[in-house]
Amino acid sequence: MKRLTSLILLSLLVCACSLFNPSSPTLDVTPNLPDPGVTTIPAPDPDIAARVFLDAWKSSDYPVMYGMLTSLAQDGLSLEAFTSRYEEIHRAAALTDVDSQIISSLVMSPGQAEVRYRAVLHSAVVGDVTRENRMDLRRENGDWKVAWTEAMILPELQGDNGLRLYQYTPTRANIYDHNGLALAAQTDAVALWIVPNQIGNEDAEEAMLSILRRLLDVPTNDDIRNLYDSFRDTDYYIPVGEVALEDFQQVQGTLTSLGGVQWERYSTRFYPGGGLTPFGGGLASHAVGYVSWVQEEVLEDYLGLGYQGDEYVGQMGLEFAYEPELRGQPGGTLYLIDPNGKEIEVLASKDSEPPYAVYTTLDRELQLYAQQAIENFNGAVVVLERDTGALLAIASSPGFDPNLFDTNNRNSSYGLRELIEDPNRALLNRSTSGIYPLGSVFKIITMAAALESGYYEPDTIYNCTLEFRELPGWIGYDWRYEKELPAAGEITLMQGLEKSCNPYFWHIGFDLYNKGLETALPDMARGFGLGQLTGIEIDEDAGLVPDPESKVELFGEDWADNDAVQLAIGQNFLQVTPVQVARFIAAVGNGGTIYRPQIVQSIQNAEGEILHEFQPEVQGQLPVSSENLEAIRQAMVNVIRDPHATAYRRFINFSINVAGKTGTATSGEYTEPHAWFAGYTYENREDLPDIAIVVLVEYQGEGSDWAAPIFLRIVEAYFKGRPLSLYPWESRIRVDKTPTPTPGPEDIETESTPTP
Repeated sequence: MKRLTSLILLSLLVCACSLFNPSSPTLDVTPNLPDPGVTTIPAPDPDIAARVFLDAWKSSDYPVMYGMLTSLAQDGLSLEAFTSRYEEIHRAAALTDVDSQIISSLVMSPGQAEVRYRAVLHSAVVGDVTRENRMDLRRENGDWKVAWTEAMILPELQGDNGLRLYQYTPTRANIYDHNGLALAAQTDAVALWIVPNQIGNEDAEEAMLSILRRLLDVPTNDDIRNLYDSFRDTDYYIPVGEVALEDFQQVQGTLTSLGGVQWERYSTRFYPGGGLTPFGGGLASHAVGYVSWVQEEVLEDYLGLGYQGDEYVGQMGLEFAYEPELRGQPGGTLYLIDPNGKEIEVLASKDSEPPYAVYTTLDRELQLYAQQAIENFNGAVVVLERDTGALLAIASSPGFDPNLFDTNNRNSSYGLRELIEDPNRALLNRSTSGIYPLGSVFKIITMAAALESGYYEPDTIYNCTLEFRELPGWIGYDWRYEKELPAAGEITLMQGLEKSCNPYFWHIGFDLYNKGLETALPDMARGFGLGQLTGIEIDEDAGLVPDPESKVELFGEDWADNDAVQLAIGQNFLQVTPVQVARFIAAVGNGGTIYRPQIVQSIQNAEGEILHEFQPEVQGQLPVSSENLEAIRQAMVNVIRDPHATAYRRFINFSINVAGKTGTATSGEYTEPHAWFAGYTYENREDLPDIAIVVLVEYQGEGSDWAAPIFLRIVEAYFKGRPLSLYPWESRIRVDKTPTPTPGPEDIETESTPTP
């Protein structure tokens, strides 16, 4: 010891000399001594090491935790076993989080310490489990290491004990329309299918088909007959659809006597709506959504939220967006069990809390009519209350049968694959996530930009010829050119919108660009809410407004005059969603106020406790003066009323006050363009609020031929209680006559939109 003291003093003296004389050589006086059992370098405080360990537990960073264990602890336990033990406890207790607080820290000797801490284990099922615990630490190579035991998770786990959770999940709450009619409900349903060789004689077959047609709300008997006609002599399973048990029981006896139809009862999350599997069934199925098993790729996320992993959960639409409310708060009892699985004691218990039903703004009857109005097309319909933003109907076609996602449904295995593999992408919500060029409906925005620029007035004259030659190197043709109609001639700006004169709007885009207003059209489009999310409660796409910045980013090219020309008629690489268009059409109709589209009326539980209640939400104002907006509104009225306007022939003698705009948008992918019609009503009735409607029909033709009749039918259904007028292609409502619209008189104008 004296020798050690002398050497230390010598070292200090040498160091001191070096400090006062930097040029002095450094002497190596390190002694070759045995380990004295202590370190001369202070070790970190043990509570710092404990804090790192506990923080890693909170973030489930098990490799970091394992790396802090003593060598002895690691020798007896692999990283995999260590991780598995923590994950087992987290899963068994349905833990969502872990919090901890260090209470005290004590160094008992140079190589041993003890840290006491309080751990709060947050369970999604039984609430908080709080324990005060102890962490023993040992110093190894100058660092504090954790002498781990499983009691550090919970003291009761010492001795290889485990946990068992009994969970009590309340029945999932329903989704309703605004009148309290179910759109999704926990109930008993019946899966129906046909076995062709069991069908009775001709009379029995017709009777069977008539019953099924009414039960499933199918247009004709042949729609069902075509499912099995090629398999008449077989015992094939031909799935038809699903109906509520109470509806089926009214015809069960008759169907039994007729033969051919078989069924199976099951308990399910039922989505009413009728139609044939897999593309029928489900009212507002894209907006309401569906439930199915937790998917493998998100299983860990759900386990972390207290799910067991074998539940049905919301997968899209409102079912997904309001999963926590619809599910309710599960309750349960957490038991401590011994290594043999015997229950030892209750560690925690909590009652379940009731779920909250979702009441939508949708009108179930109008929703059905909207879906029927666009059935057999690919497209979308959006119906908004013009002055509040409340969604009354939202349809995407083709639809789908959400009942197929319940594997207890006998039809599931037969229809689900066809639905998922559908080339028409039936699961895509075209109303909110389908993105399209807008075509001539965009001319409303171009007219607004022209008026707000100060260079144009509503009565500014332009000579609308059949050809547009202002853009060097390119000739654009008005839609009248292809139809061999005479040019519109000298017309005002308002008439330009009414007649949808392409050259006039090409001229506006070209003229504003050359006047230095390069972004006038993109800026106005964004002012109308395009290129941004609407804020609707379900999934949506923001779309894209072409502008100088986005063109450089996407194509590496500068914005030019031809870009403004194309955008002026809603082409270029413009991408909009139908719900975005409905939002700005409603704003035009109500005088300029942009409301957030909302689909939820209220969220409340069975006791009447309300979490949320609908209130109109103003998102902004159209950047258009009241005088200019009135000119646009009057032009949209004239689109319907003027004999030379593009939609006149579709609304002859129509008694309801509507304003609108046709649109025909070239897609670049198919020969036929997208058909649009967007408009609003101005009835000013006390019993029925005015509405805005947008109709999109994909790759079908001209807006006046295809979208306008669908718009008209929905207006009829809303104000008159049911559709009354036939489509030009129908022999009776919902029954086709010819595959194309009946041509109108040759001297009545329509519209098409070539691409610049």
